[in-house]
Amino acid sequence: MEPESRPPAEGGREREPGVADLAAAYAAKAGLHRHDDGRIDVLRSAGGIRGVLESILPGLVFLVAFTIVRELVLPIVLAIVVAAVFVVVRLASRTTPTQAFAGVVGIAVSAALALFTGKAQDFYITGFITNAAYIVALAVSVAVRWPLMGVVFGFLRNEGVHWRQDPQRARQYRLGTWIMVAVLALRLVVEVPLYLMGDAGVVALGAMRLILGVPLYALGIWLAWLVSRPLPGAERADDARA
Repeated sequence: MEPESRPPAEGGREREPGVADLAAAYAAKAGLHRHDDGRIDVLRSAGGIRGVLESILPGLVFLVAFTIVRELVLPIVLAIVVAAVFVVVRLASRTTPTQAFAGVVGIAVSAALALFTGKAQDFYITGFITNAAYIVALAVSVAVRWPLMGVVFGFLRNEGVHWRQDPQRARQYRLGTWIMVAVLALRLVVEVPLYLMGDAGVVALGAMRLILGVPLYALGIWLAWLVSRPLPGAERADDARA
């Protein structure tokens, strides 16, 4: 189901056009989807099987290769090659290669940093920075009363931004957003100490990056969706507006 981009005004009042349009655009780009019966489609939201593989395999190849050879160049080359293969596959199948291209760029930046410092653990620094940026963005969105999970889920549920007028729904979406903050914070709490261990923690850091990556993200999205479910009566009203 595609999120509605221009929800009707309520009570004769005009909606907030600029913010609402930005919210719709953000929701459309977030890549989250739901089933026809209203359940969150966790696998599709994570990019499907191909998207999951694109997220996991380059890092897994780097970790396995580094564990075996204990030097940087070969693991980095193999990780970049794997990421590039996904781009080629998407281009050949005429599907949008944006996620695969982003993967190649991310791996290349991580690889350049690790090669520059000569430290394998620095391959994971960009992940820390990205993770911290998302935590700040999510926390700020709650502080300014536009919790991002409400922005995304609101359009998936055909609520638009009207949930902001309902204190109960707003509280639910704030809770859902804090759940995602907790998920991202957990990654840093587990991974940063392993990074600080230097070479001794590289293998464990790589393993934790995989475990706390897509699987933990999917769990967080599912929990955020559950805690922000509307009451049955409210859900029927939303469906009537769709």
